Amino acid sequence: MSMLSKLSALFRGTAHEAGQSVVDANALKILDQEIRDADTAQGKARDDLAGLVARRRMAESEMASFRDQIGKYESSTRAALGQGKTDLAREVAGRIAELESQISEREPVIENMKAAEARLRTAIASTDQKIETLRREIDIVKVNESVQRAQTSVALQSAGAHSRIGSAADSLQRIKQRQAVQEERLRVGQEFEDKRTGADLDAKLKEAGILPGHSSADDVLARLTAQDVTVVTPRIGQSTPGEKEPG
Repeated sequence: MSMLSKLSALFRGTAHEAGQSVVDANALKILDQEIRDADTAQGKARDDLAGLVARRRMAESEMASFRDQIGKYESSTRAALGQGKTDLAREVAGRIAELESQISEREPVIENMKAAEARLRTAIASTDQKIETLRREIDIVKVNESVQRAQTSVALQSAGAHSRIGSAADSLQRIKQRQAVQEERLRVGQEFEDKRTGADLDAKLKEAGILPGHSSADDVLARLTAQDVTVVTPRIGQSTPGEKEPG
């Protein structure tokens, strides 16, 4: 194969793939248009059927008229023969023969029209069923397409949400770390300030009970116990309340 043939084949293959991609991307639109085209064709078929039925009915009506005329002319022929008017009777008989000939010619045509009507009705009904089935399948495909688009959107949103959540978590962690560092700086600064003013030493003395004005729980209990003993124990030579002194 020459280089030109290969390039031509490549071009045709690329064009086919591009065309197929366009068809696939617009498959639902194409299907909708094809359904509309089929509906249009069905409408034309129904119009043709209606025209065929109308012509067949007109032919049948004409046939009925021919038969009515034959019945009338047969009576007239009998009357003419009864009156001895043979020539008139022959003329009327000739008209009857013409009408019968026309009936004979048109009867097969009417039967063919009836058969064509039956075939056309069957074809229309079958095509209607196929179109309806295809339309339901297209509806299902459209629903599936919508669901898949929604799922894809949810998946993308979820991925984006997870990414945003991860980013927010990282930001929160950085804030916590910054706050912890700030708290440590404040604590160290307070320690330096306490050492500068001696507040840290005072706190240690208070805790040891050495600093004046500091009372521990044990000190409070000892003080209260001592007060109670002083109130209850009487002094020597002093009577308790309610006891009479000796006369």
